[in-house]
This record gives sequence, structure tokens and C-alpha cells, in this order.
Amino acid sequence: MQNFRNYYEILGVSRDATFDEIKRAYRQLARRYHPDMNPGDKSAEEKFKLLGEAYNVLSDTEKRSQYEQFSQFWKQKGFQGDRFSRAKPAEDRTNGRNPLENLDFGEFPDFNNFVDQLLNRRRESASQREATARREPAWREPAEEVAAASPRAEADVRASRPKTAYTPPSRGDRRDAEANLTIPLGRAFAGGRERIRLEDGRSLEVNMPAGMVTGQRIRLKGQGIGGGNLYLRIEVEPHPFFSLQGNDVFCRLPLTPSEAALGGTIEVPTLDGLVRMTIPAGVQPRQRLRLSGKGYPIGRERRGDQIIEVEVVVPSVLSDREKALYAELREMETLNPRADLPV
Repeated sequence: MQNFRNYYEILGVSRDATFDEIKRAYRQLARRYHPDMNPGDKSAEEKFKLLGEAYNVLSDTEKRSQYEQFSQFWKQKGFQGDRFSRAKPAEDRTNGRNPLENLDFGEFPDFNNFVDQLLNRRRESASQREATARREPAWREPAEEVAAASPRAEADVRASRPKTAYTPPSRGDRRDAEANLTIPLGRAFAGGRERIRLEDGRSLEVNMPAGMVTGQRIRLKGQGIGGGNLYLRIEVEPHPFFSLQGNDVFCRLPLTPSEAALGGTIEVPTLDGLVRMTIPAGVQPRQRLRLSGKGYPIGRERRGDQIIEVEVVVPSVLSDREKALYAELREMETLNPRADLPV
């Protein structure tokens, strides 16, 4: 079969792989071959596009089923003959029919034609493209920024036009599309201009709202199929130090025994950077302290708080001088932590 591509082999998964296994394999490979990680490497760029095509098919139950049926068909003896003709146009889904239902796979002259129909991609002849160019004006840069109504609502932002070559389908094929976008917590908190690369190979520069959270959807007007909208579903990566609890940012802060006993001013990490904070004397393990207004954004003007849970860290290795001082302290200390045990 001309141009046939084994999508399972491309993603490195078995034919009975689950959706989670396919998604995990795609993410790992997409990270490795992402054009931003391999600037100027055409082979990596082509591999990245191929990974996106494979994921697009195998992550969709209906497309995967059709692909597997076609995979069985093309292996049949005598498939490559003169009896093939152009594939029939897809039927309209709005009539409740599957556009690939009861298709004669022999009508596809090569694998690319089949994939184009499977992924609703349109092929144009050179004359058609020339006529379209005469009929339609060149792309113009839209406004760069439209503020989101609320960081927790469905944000509506506008993106600059893709920098890579892309021919949109006709208006009759206009449909909304959806894509996942995983971002670090710091960038989700700050928002701002982000360059993102979509699975179809396009690159967009988007002004993201501040205070994004997992599950939020960002709408990019006109960046879907044929001028429809593109919805980015946000997933915020877990942070090794901070976590979100509603609008508050939670963290655990380690203190030495002397810092906990004597108190004092120390530097505490926040999403805005280091800030100085006064620790009260005698603070207890698991006691919670609060930094007002250092949490996650609430609308445009307000923010939650940063909640700090104290952890007292006991040294496991002491110098001779430290051992002597701890021994002296033990001889003179008045605290008996076991005095009130309920036994």
C-alpha cells in the first residue's frame, strides 16, 4: 500500500494499547522531537508532525477502528490495481451518519487519501489553490490581545496567525476543535504571551490570562477548522514545592530547631519570588502560618493567601561543637514534652 504508516509502530505501542498508554507514549516522543527542542532539524519536525497524526487517529475510538479496518484491507493481494478511483466525499455528520461508514476502502488510491478523509483534511489541486489565492485576501495580523473576563471562567483570547504554512478548509467545513495544553504552575500563575505548537504542526502566539487552573478552557477565535474556534484545555503541572487549595497556595516550610524555638525573620519562596517573613518564637511542627495576598488570583484585583505549614528538621549529622551545645542545652532545658502523656 502506497505511503502506509504503522501508527502503533510510530508511537512505540502495541495494537491493544489503552488510551492512557497511547497518550503517555505520544507525550514522551512529542517532547523529544518538538521543533522548539530541535531548532532547524527538519527530520525532527517531520517526526513531530507524524507523531501528531498517529496520536490523532489512535486516540479517537472511531478513527482507530476505521484505521485498523483499512490496515487489514490494504494487505490483501491485488489491492494495488487500476480499479481505484478518487475517494467519495465524506457525508455530513449533522445527518447522524458516520462519514466513513460502509466505505469501500478500495476506492482510495493511496494511504494519504484515506488519512485525509479520516482526519477531515482537504486536498486542493494547484489550479484550485491559485483560484483561491485570487479570490481571498492574504492573512492579516489580528489584534494581539483580548482580555479574559475571569481567570476561572472560559477565557476568550486571540492568537496571532500561525508562522508555519497552513491552508484552512473552506467555510463550509467550519468546526470547533480542541487541544490539550500542559503548562508549569509558574506560567499558569503569571499568564502572558506564550508560543504554543499544536498537534497539526501549527505554531501560535497566544496572550494567556493569569491564574489558569487545570480543567479551564481557553478559546482562540478563528483558530479551529475552517475558521471555527480552537479550545485549549489547560492542565497545570504539579509543582515540587507549591500546591493549590482553592485560591490559596499551600507549601511546607522546613525550619531548624533553633529557628522554631527562637523565631526570627527568614526568606520564604512565593510565586512572586522570595519575601521576608517573621516566624514567631516557639512555633510548633505542623502549625500553619499565613502570608496574606500571596496566593492565586481571584478575578482581576484580588488574590488568595499563601498557607505555610511548619516542618522542624532535626539534624542527623552534628559537628563536635554542635554536639557539645546540644548536650549543654539538654542539661539546662526545662521543657518535658512527655509530662502530659495520657497513660
